Amino acid sequence: MTNAKMAEQAANKDGFIAALDQSGGSTPKALKLYGVSESEYSNDEEMFDLIHKMRARIIKSPAFTGDKVMGAILFEQTMDRDIDGTPTAQYLWEKRGVVPFLKVDKGLADAKDGVKLMKPMPDLDALLDRAVKKGVFGTKMRSVIDAADPKGIAAIVKQQFEVGNQILSHGLVPIIEPEVTISIADKAEAEDILLAEIKKNLDSVPAGKQIMLKLTLPTKANLYKPLIDDPRVMRVVALSGGYSREEANEKLAENKGMIASFSRALTEGLSAQQSDKEFDAKLAEAIDSIFEASRT
Repeated sequence: MTNAKMAEQAANKDGFIAALDQSGGSTPKALKLYGVSESEYSNDEEMFDLIHKMRARIIKSPAFTGDKVMGAILFEQTMDRDIDGTPTAQYLWEKRGVVPFLKVDKGLADAKDGVKLMKPMPDLDALLDRAVKKGVFGTKMRSVIDAADPKGIAAIVKQQFEVGNQILSHGLVPIIEPEVTISIADKAEAEDILLAEIKKNLDSVPAGKQIMLKLTLPTKANLYKPLIDDPRVMRVVALSGGYSREEANEKLAENKGMIASFSRALTEGLSAQQSDKEFDAKLAEAIDSIFEASRT
């Protein structure tokens, strides 16, 4: 059974979701932005040790608590590791009061019909069973929309909801993330199609169950208000999508009821070279600004 306290926090608490789920492909870039060059590790194991060290530093920081950080999305390897001898998901909830989510997708398939679907996930049921045992509340999975192609967007939303319902069957709450690329010329049109397809697919959600949605900040403010108001949707969260933190916060504040789930915009300005005092102050500044934008 879903933890009732976690569900209450995920559905209603002020705050935002920290995206700490960079996986293999995006880890070198995340480390570089943090001031760790590729010359400082020689294989994947060392690279993942360094990114876990970075994530643990963030999670253990005094500013990183459930007061303002409602939840956090973890990469599978982060879920499987410990912080100070406590499994990461358990540490998040018990020590920091932050609801743990898990990124479950295996990356993107090749582009077709203006979108990139998720790659197949043949081992998903086993991963979800492990996540439940680890104390994870929900999941996240990402696919990408690169054009206002009705056929492609219909396929992407259909896939997301099919996998979402598989996740619901394990008692976990899926965050469905069909990201619209912020740089495309027909972004507003793509978002209109996406909204219509999500509305259609919400009918597949079993009675009494809820999903979450993670969506690109829309060109038209409050476009996703109908989804925020839908009882089948626990929360609608926004991805920063490449916007700077300042720009992402400004756009987020225009969308009533939408909260942040930022990755790069959260860690912007953090560095391995900073003292703990400098690091904690910079992270607190980021958390405060994203929290205020999420509350607007």
